[in-house]
Amino acid sequence: MTRETPPKNWPQAEFGRRVTLAPHRWWLVERGPKDAPVVLLLHGTGASGHSFRRLADGLQARFRVIIPDLPGQGFSASRAFHAMTLDAMAEDLWRLMDHIGAAPVAVIGHSAGAAIALRLAEMRPLQVVGINAALGSFDGLAAVLFPAIARTLAAAPFAARMASGLWGRPATVARLLAGTGSPLDAEGRGQYLTLVQDPGHVAGTLAMMAGWQLAPLLSRLPALRVPVWLIASAQDRAVPPKVSEDAAALIPGCRYTLLPQGGHLPQEEAQDGLAALILPHLPMAAFAPV
Repeated sequence: MTRETPPKNWPQAEFGRRVTLAPHRWWLVERGPKDAPVVLLLHGTGASGHSFRRLADGLQARFRVIIPDLPGQGFSASRAFHAMTLDAMAEDLWRLMDHIGAAPVAVIGHSAGAAIALRLAEMRPLQVVGINAALGSFDGLAAVLFPAIARTLAAAPFAARMASGLWGRPATVARLLAGTGSPLDAEGRGQYLTLVQDPGHVAGTLAMMAGWQLAPLLSRLPALRVPVWLIASAQDRAVPPKVSEDAAALIPGCRYTLLPQGGHLPQEEAQDGLAALILPHLPMAAFAPV
């Protein structure tokens, strides 16, 4: 079971609230003026909205910034672990936006969150900014094996608790983060340790991995007619820059930027969360499809 509320010292906890909208009990952070244009921020697999704390600091003066923890991850509880597919999560996010009266003009997604952002943009027009977008597919046997392993673990009793106990150690978390090219500081490592030590969060992560199917979305990228900007990091060891470069070549009019520094989590490594880079290019109003 995912924790009901974040620890008191959790980033942005003072801006968070619980929104119950079956089958999920969302943990939602909101920053900025209520009447400002809305920007939605979506974290990647295994993370939480805390990943955008620095970026939110830089955006909240001009935008209403909405940062949900994805279903079953972070502090968002769910009763639908069997249906955490790309399509289902996108549909549930739009239902959440309608429920709280928010109409995003842009969505910024990190890693797998960028794939969800693109799916959202297929459903309703909005600008997409992807940071180290996880838009690659596994090759060969891995395409079958990895999702199968995730499904097996997600369905096995006590598997999440066992995995949490195995991975939820400071040295293990530090090694995993270093392996992405973003070792983070002690505070950042401690935040991921908190997440990994929560069996509910691990179960939600496994469920998302088990239901993850990118092929249909990738096949439709050439038909996308909204502004898309893909940002990649040169030192990203989790999602190599070529993944974003190849995806950008498929999307009409897509902008591509390669950051010379930073690993998989540049929004956590940069002191401003990449706000200075991204802020000038965000729309201040909704637009029609291009």
